[in-house]
Amino acid sequence: MCPSFIMKGGFMMNAMTAENLRSAFGGESQAHMRYRIWAEKAEKDGFPNVARLFRATSDAEQVHATYHFKALKDVVGDFSVTSGAVFGYTSTSENLQGAINGEVHEATQMYPAYIAVAEMQNEQEAIRAYKYAIEAEKVHAKLFTKAKEAVDAGKDLEAKTVKLCPVCGYVTIDGDEDKCPLCGAKKDVFIEY
Repeated sequence: MCPSFIMKGGFMMNAMTAENLRSAFGGESQAHMRYRIWAEKAEKDGFPNVARLFRATSDAEQVHATYHFKALKDVVGDFSVTSGAVFGYTSTSENLQGAINGEVHEATQMYPAYIAVAEMQNEQEAIRAYKYAIEAEKVHAKLFTKAKEAVDAGKDLEAKTVKLCPVCGYVTIDGDEDKCPLCGAKKDVFIEY
């Protein structure tokens, strides 16, 4: 049986929230690597803008994983981590569908459940980390859907630019924003791909 709280240096985190944070960290870490691999495949398949979208979103997932990891700052030790992940190295269209499925799952099922638990347990840092992620995942799903539609039509994604907000993981392909619509960061901190 798991303890109700995990303690290190006077800090107590509810065990369920800690487990959810580790799972979210694992899932985001896997998405980070998966999107890197799928970017290489998109590049080989002749879709350079889709590849840029995968790379930017890969780095967005690293932003989310970092927030989850830092929320666990005082939970130290070895843990077995269970997290969901999409696998497959197929066509760019199928890889995009896998990305859509993963992002939609996170935005509609995983993060809402994790937020509900963290709110019930009054784990403010976890709530903050999850809320950045959930809003960015919704945007990622829309962009991957747009990319899949283009690829299925035999075209590359039309993207004026591909940029990432390194604060919250928001990704844009038009670059018309003066500031991040999710966290308010100024556009001059955005990273271009």
